[in-house]
Amino acid sequence: MFKKQPETINDQRRHLLTGAAATAGLSMVQLPFMQVAQAAGAGTIAAPALAPIKQIRAGELDVGYFEAGPGDGKPVILLHGWPYDIHSYAEVAPLLAAVGYRVIVPHLRGHGTTRFLSASTFRNAQQAVVALDILALMDALNIEKAILAGYDWGARTANIIAALWPQRCKAMVSVNGYLINNLERNKLPLPPAVEHGWWYQFYFATDRGQAGYEKYRREFANLIWKVNSPTWQFDEATFERSAASFDNPDYVRIVIHNYRWRLSLAKGDPKYDALEQRLAAGPVIGVPTITIDGDADGVAPASDGTAYASKFSGKRTHRIFKGVGHNLPQEAPQEFARAVIEVDSY
Repeated sequence: MFKKQPETINDQRRHLLTGAAATAGLSMVQLPFMQVAQAAGAGTIAAPALAPIKQIRAGELDVGYFEAGPGDGKPVILLHGWPYDIHSYAEVAPLLAAVGYRVIVPHLRGHGTTRFLSASTFRNAQQAVVALDILALMDALNIEKAILAGYDWGARTANIIAALWPQRCKAMVSVNGYLINNLERNKLPLPPAVEHGWWYQFYFATDRGQAGYEKYRREFANLIWKVNSPTWQFDEATFERSAASFDNPDYVRIVIHNYRWRLSLAKGDPKYDALEQRLAAGPVIGVPTITIDGDADGVAPASDGTAYASKFSGKRTHRIFKGVGHNLPQEAPQEFARAVIEVDSY
């Protein structure tokens, strides 16, 4: 009688890519990951918290991060946005780890257990420095090259690394496409309907806004979650799991600086001026990429991806996820995991 051979990692990845039951090919040892996938698909049971959190000194920071999968697996770095945290990948991380990837999910500066090494360090959140944080983390973890995937702040960070340090990025998944900031372009007014979606940036530009954010950071984040993802029915436990990351002592300063810097209302660090000039020029990304939009995104309406097509010179595929909002990996974890695996094959 023919005996079925054990599935290889590539077989398991193929199941995750092509099957509606994304984890059907996993072994009994990996059964917990099947349960995670089923919970994600059902949308009723929250995945467990990402734990334990490891700490490592990298650049200016003591970075808190979650790691899963084999230590010799192909590295994937999953980058969260605002106002969210590493738990945007609570379902994605175990799915990728189950098929052999080494998955790293770091708290960005000002979030979770990530801390500045020095009290005197400028609490800077300009786009260049957040990308440099991830490069420093890769160096500290001895990761030469990784697949980068992210949304919001995380997608921008992945874009910057892919554009300026392509030797460190094997491939990329980027929600909302090309997000590298140009400060001069950011000064230009937009139609009122578009400006309305960025109302919080103008609120943060005021002292009242900073004080209000300090006092109501949880209420603020909860509102943004609902506005950004109107179809996402998250429960209180899911929100509170991420909201704990907003208790970081530098959280408010980092968020406020990021948005004021974008509007040229706060200065960055002059030592990054040359780097920001390169980014302002809109560097082209040559690494293989999948760009994704959610058609229920309350802040960044879905597009066909052609507006920024000239910013990608390598192989690129654009996708629109139906019924999904801004926090795309948490709202559609199996589809996001499949995108990571697919772009790895490009």
